[in-house]
Amino acid sequence: MYTALYLSPMVPSFDLKETATFFVDLLTFKVERNETSYAILSKDNRTIHLLNAGNDIGQMEFYLEVDDVDFIWNSIKEKLSGIKHKAPFDREYGMREIHIAVPATNTLLFIGSEIRKRE
Repeated sequence: MYTALYLSPMVPSFDLKETATFFVDLLTFKVERNETSYAILSKDNRTIHLLNAGNDIGQMEFYLEVDDVDFIWNSIKEKLSGIKHKAPFDREYGMREIHIAVPATNTLLFIGSEIRKRE
């Protein structure tokens, strides 16, 4: 038996620098490793690995669950100019989400938090 400590998505990118800048500037990730063909970014003991994309790349999607999606939205919405995105909205499965197309990739980022019941 073992315990999985992290889930690290590997995001193929057509421009590693632009993709890394997105995570660093918008979501305050830290660069742990930065090479021409590979980068590792981290935030709160979670990592994202970036690698060079090829011609036959498929779309990647991943989910970042947070405690307060509206707080994140308010801190990033002014930085999303030119980036395809969908503002926070409630889903039928009990999550409030933001959708963002990660620059220079074929990747969709979902950021979500549980919808809190109002008392």
